[in-house]
Amino acid sequence: MQTARWTGSPRTDAEGQCEFRYRPEGWGRAYRFVALRYQKKAKPKPDGGPEQYQWFDTPEYKYRVFVTNLDAPIDVVVGFYRQRAGAENLIQEANHDAGLAAHPSARWSINCVHFQWAMLAYNLNCWLMLFHREEQAKLDELRHTTLVTARLRFLFVAAKIVRHAGAVLVRYSDHYAEQGKFGRLMDRLRGIVQIGDRFAPVLASALRL
Repeated sequence: MQTARWTGSPRTDAEGQCEFRYRPEGWGRAYRFVALRYQKKAKPKPDGGPEQYQWFDTPEYKYRVFVTNLDAPIDVVVGFYRQRAGAENLIQEANHDAGLAAHPSARWSINCVHFQWAMLAYNLNCWLMLFHREEQAKLDELRHTTLVTARLRFLFVAAKIVRHAGAVLVRYSDHYAEQGKFGRLMDRLRGIVQIGDRFAPVLASALRL
């Protein structure tokens, strides 16, 4: 990258961009590499203390590199791969928390059904998190809640079933921090009403950008 021809990068957030073809050792052929570089910010010196030097610190820039078979301009390539930046974390969550990595059978058809069940569980969790959101929340304010966190908040809950005045009740621990959100979630679930072939909205305001 240091010997590549660098230019400005007005369509990305980087200070410079370049592209080149390279064949790493063990690869069958050369591929297109697209690189961005960012000017490193100077680290503030500690007040009154000696300056700390780094042994293996790049002198001026930090880099992002993409290997691609796309023929699009650099900014289009960067934008395409940037949309997939969080995909690995989502795949890891589906593997470990939704059971996607467990193949229960040697038969392809059975594993297909297992895959669909795992994806259904994952999507239901995403739907559940949207369903208990704050009424006026906007899309850019929402944060992804993992399956593990959702289980701890709304499934693995310390409670006991009691009878009082002829009614069966569920009492939660006084230390259950999510009791308010859990109660709101259950009220919204109970409020689902079907009108004809559609369901009436439970939240008055739709989710907006």
